[in-house]
Amino acid sequence: MAEVTIYGAGIFGLSIGWACARRGAAVQIYDPNGVAAGSSGGPVGALAPHVPENWNAKKAFQFDSLIAAQDFWHGVEAASGLSSGYGRSGRLQPIADEKTLRLARAREISAQTLWQGKATWQVMPADTQANWAPQSPTGWLIHDTLSARIHPRNACLALAAALRAWGGRIEPTGPEHGVVVHATGWQGLRDLSEQFEQPVGNGVKGQAALLRYSAPDAPQLFADALHIVPHTDGTVAIGSTSERAFSNPGDTDTQLDAVIARATTAFPVLRDAPIIARWAGVRPRAKSRAPMLGAYPGRTGHFIANGGFKIGFGMAPKIAEVMADLILEGRDTIPDAFRVATCLNAGS
Repeated sequence: MAEVTIYGAGIFGLSIGWACARRGAAVQIYDPNGVAAGSSGGPVGALAPHVPENWNAKKAFQFDSLIAAQDFWHGVEAASGLSSGYGRSGRLQPIADEKTLRLARAREISAQTLWQGKATWQVMPADTQANWAPQSPTGWLIHDTLSARIHPRNACLALAAALRAWGGRIEPTGPEHGVVVHATGWQGLRDLSEQFEQPVGNGVKGQAALLRYSAPDAPQLFADALHIVPHTDGTVAIGSTSERAFSNPGDTDTQLDAVIARATTAFPVLRDAPIIARWAGVRPRAKSRAPMLGAYPGRTGHFIANGGFKIGFGMAPKIAEVMADLILEGRDTIPDAFRVATCLNAGS
């Protein structure tokens, strides 16, 4: 039986552990702070695709992962008996002006090919969505059916329970056995930067809010650079800020107040919804702006999976599989844009 040790109980560490356990490996995950203690424990959970144009390996990888997500999360829920909050409920975006409208219509056509008939990108009148729509200056919206939502913390707890059901262990610390995966978030990127004496990545703080508003079957919204995500438990998440400079990783402040104000302006139906939680955390952003995956330079039998940033949950199903391919079977199918060497060679 292969043995796998993983440092980090966030979305990358847990999903890779789950993929390895399903292939028969003995998995132990170590995290002194517990499951989803970092940015993987946030409330937002917007699994949104790149736009269907200028196709490249990164967009294709993300598309494959979003398509695989339903089976991935249904498998986790079946094994754990817990809800991940996953649902491919789609997304609405306002169209600001005539130029953007023309571009959206062009993408509507390109999506027919690039998304292989598995999802649609459609321009539609805003009045067809009744009250659940962002303010749109043109009266038109983009509706895509590839976007999905998930409850990040619940999804991590479901993954942890599924892994334990398959014999995996999650502990604060312990001895290393077998191959080792470092999925240690923004602190891990900081440590790698020190080790390689160059900037490998950094942490970007995000603040988000959870409101009491029930719209469990509604699509998520993207307006004014904000994600508005309705969850199945009668809440709506709003996020987030992107703060490269910060002193208190877990504190919320007036920047979150501004986010909430922008969200309720774009989507007035939320103006009277009570705020039930405020959240802040630090997301790992690799220098290459893509997930950082592959062998750990200079450490035989060690691997890196980091840099999920804003797309970690959307990428997780596919990343789990390619990392399991690599560490258990020696098959390297990682896109060049995601390789550790690419991140180390990326410009500042």
